Amino acid sequence: MKGIFPIDKFRELRTPFYYYDTKVLRDTLACIKSEVAKYERFDVHYAMKANVNPKVLKIISESGLGADCVSGGEIRAAIKAKIPAHKIVFAGVGKADWEIELGLECDIFCFNVESIPELQVINELAGAQGKVANVVFRINPNVGAHTHANITTGLAENKFGISMRDMEEVIDVAQEMKNVKFVGLHFHIGSQILDMGDFTALCNRVNELQDRLEARRILVEHINVGGGLGIDYNHPNRQAIPDFKEYFRVYDEHLKLRPYQTLHFELGRSIVGQCGSLISKVLYVKKGANKQFAILDAGMTDLIRPALYQAYHKIENITSDAPIQTYDVVGPICESSDVFGKAVDLNGVKRGDLIALRSAGAYGEIMASRYNCRELPLGYASEELL
Repeated sequence: MKGIFPIDKFRELRTPFYYYDTKVLRDTLACIKSEVAKYERFDVHYAMKANVNPKVLKIISESGLGADCVSGGEIRAAIKAKIPAHKIVFAGVGKADWEIELGLECDIFCFNVESIPELQVINELAGAQGKVANVVFRINPNVGAHTHANITTGLAENKFGISMRDMEEVIDVAQEMKNVKFVGLHFHIGSQILDMGDFTALCNRVNELQDRLEARRILVEHINVGGGLGIDYNHPNRQAIPDFKEYFRVYDEHLKLRPYQTLHFELGRSIVGQCGSLISKVLYVKKGANKQFAILDAGMTDLIRPALYQAYHKIENITSDAPIQTYDVVGPICESSDVFGKAVDLNGVKRGDLIALRSAGAYGEIMASRYNCRELPLGYASEELL
């Protein structure tokens, strides 16, 4: 829909760039806040890996969400955005010593731990600072998710988490250490999940594991079920806000949360995915033997998801009302995989037209690279341009 973009302002900017509709973002956050308020002990952390644009983070911080970080750099970004340290959880299968030390220095809420060797390092580094670190163990629940193979994380074959059979052993080891405190369990089965049955399956598995621990009189104060809720890439205008109502209801109905427990979520894509679009300019229209190409100044360096995951993004020509034609929409990178979409129906394309690649607020700008010595794309919030 051309009307949602300030096209006159866009013509003044160097392309490609990311455009963030802050109304969509604020409406999404308001919906989350409203739905979570229905449940007494639900706590949401924003998954920083989705997008750390400072303008986006500022709005998220103002909403009161915590942060889910997977690197020391993300911890720094969260702190800079004024997200309270006591709302920061630190996950990741390979935490470097300096990152752990940073988390300890900042007094973050907890470390999501993925192995005994990592636990031992955290205990040692916490001892050196004279602190006790809260630790939550990430358990691999061996629950599949209906999503792309590269973004499923909860199967036994994945690198993430501690196996279910080792859960009690790891907890026992932690309880013998002086500088860590076991406070919870963490799970995450994947990303871009639209089948609520996957989350129900996770609830059932968590219930089984909790029963096992209670049989040994081990009580778990915090349960973290990760994120994973997907967005509608096909219809960004029709469904700008994901079905948070149903998402949270599934956990309320199927997870047997104890009266003393807090349930944590780590949502990323579902918060920022629909607010962002990559705006690019058409460089050339090239006629091939049996097709035509719309060649953009944006490439896989600016939005890698189509090349990496064969991901779909709705593509719109926002400066043309010409009759529909069919194009392969490609970028300028010297790689055959630098393709945004094949056989895409667009309003007739000419040099200089502006193209919007929609639903690019998550894993777009944050994954941009300087391959081919290209400049990184800038990011603009809608309130800057209106």
